[in-house]
Amino acid sequence: MTVPIAIIGTGIAGLSAAQALHKAGQAVHLFDKSHGCGGRMSSKRSDAGALDLGAQYFTARDRRFVEQIQQWQAKGCIQEWTPQLYNYRAGNLMPSPDEQTRWVGVPCMGAITRAMLGDLPRTFSCRISDVFRGEQHWFLHDIEDCDHGPFSHVIIAVPAPQANALLTTVAPKLANVAAGVKMEPTWAVALAFDTPLDTPVQGCFVQDGPLDWLALNRSKPGRESTPDTWVLHASSSWSKKHIGLAKEQAIEQLHGAFAELLGCVVPAPTFTLAHRWLYARPAVAHEWGALADADLGLYVCGDWCLSGRVEGAWLSGQEAARRLLEHLD
Repeated sequence: MTVPIAIIGTGIAGLSAAQALHKAGQAVHLFDKSHGCGGRMSSKRSDAGALDLGAQYFTARDRRFVEQIQQWQAKGCIQEWTPQLYNYRAGNLMPSPDEQTRWVGVPCMGAITRAMLGDLPRTFSCRISDVFRGEQHWFLHDIEDCDHGPFSHVIIAVPAPQANALLTTVAPKLANVAAGVKMEPTWAVALAFDTPLDTPVQGCFVQDGPLDWLALNRSKPGRESTPDTWVLHASSSWSKKHIGLAKEQAIEQLHGAFAELLGCVVPAPTFTLAHRWLYARPAVAHEWGALADADLGLYVCGDWCLSGRVEGAWLSGQEAARRLLEHLD
């Protein structure tokens, strides 16, 4: 019997590792606490259509990720996004053109991770609470008191605080590294309006105030054009200060900041949605690539092991898989 490799987390990092291992002929089994894959790349189904509440777009600098983008493009699950971008600072809204190539999933960001998942074995709605080693193999324990296994190796591809909790008893040194990573939260809010707002803005980097970013959903390729839906991201500092807000209060306060920033008539939204990302991004970039205890057969990856960007998550998953395969040789 082939003993598979367990991968905890089906965001970009976990799926990147899974794809690399599968391509190398290794059996894998993915686990995720959510009812679907994607992590911060997932899209939320709503009455206003699919909404990207997490990652808004991604760029590519590394040659390997550029090649991956070309493959996604050939599959039709991504397209280039060319919004009218603005910058907001000290009450001034200014155009912010640049030469960056920005990519988005179509018809939503979640299309990318669904394509990556394919028909790989997976177990969703399963929150793993413990990772433990038997005589020869690894086993996982979930919060429903069920055990899963055996597994030859384990890759943990979740935010640093969750990785720390899983590593504490089995790999204290790796746990200490994860414990030292500070992850910052982000409140994300979606607002829908029956008629388009009178503004040329389609995306905006915000330098001060409660907001950090805003985007017009229909400016992205493959999105529904009605209703007129905007996604707002609060700044890390505002999100930390207001982490305990009720969703209705977060929506109200960020709607007010949004209306003030645009400077046009912003009516009451016909639809609202809020999501609190507790671990939206690492506070600082790291250069680990991935963490590993090869003798134990335990590997850790995620955007927090590198840049905090989508590209960083993908590269971290590749690095975890590379190290695991290298040890097998």
